[in-house]
This record gives sequence, structure tokens and C-alpha cells, in this order.
Amino acid sequence: MYEHRRTRVITQAAFVRRMIRHISVAFFAILIAWSLGAWGYHWFEDLPWIDSFLNAAMILGGMGPVDVMHSYAGKVFASVYALFSGIFFIGITGIVMAPIAHRLLHTLHVDESE
Repeated sequence: MYEHRRTRVITQAAFVRRMIRHISVAFFAILIAWSLGAWGYHWFEDLPWIDSFLNAAMILGGMGPVDVMHSYAGKVFASVYALFSGIFFIGITGIVMAPIAHRLLHTLHVDESE
């Protein structure tokens, strides 16, 4: 996916394009996960859409739920969504940080004689 260690470091413009692609992928993945969470809160706990989006955003952002879950299905969904959100956060961080880490490591290991 990225350039080989024996090739030159990519230009700043190419790096910016790469970052925009990675951030776009992360943004759309967050939108999908947020929508999935809102749908789950709406479906399983019968919350209004605005409250569903609020709860999903708070869980996805690591802040915790706003509303108390009353049904067993809502509690199970909230538990699974909270676990998913924690792992998802780590994955999204990796997607965004990968080009930065690669560029840093590539810059440090590029052979000056080539």
C-alpha cells in the first residue's frame, strides 16, 4: 500500500492526499458505526431518533450512555455496542495514524546515499 523503504519519501502534496483518503475512510466508518448505534437504540430500546443518535454518539465517543436502558434487548445491545465502540476507536486511530507513522519511520530509515 505504501512505498518501499528503498524508494524516496513521498512529496508533501502526496502525503496530504494520502491523509485526506485515510481521514475520509475514518469519517465514513464513523458515520456507519454511529448510524448503526442510533438504529440499535431506536429499535431495541424504542428511543426517539434524536435520543438514539445522542446515546450512540456518547458511547462511540467514549463518554457513556445518556439514557437508562429498560429492556433486556436494549441492555444487551448497549453492552455489545459499547464493546464494539472501544475496539472501533482503536481501529479508527490506527487508520488515521498509519500514514503519519509510516512517513516518520520511512524518513528515519531512508538511505541517504540513494
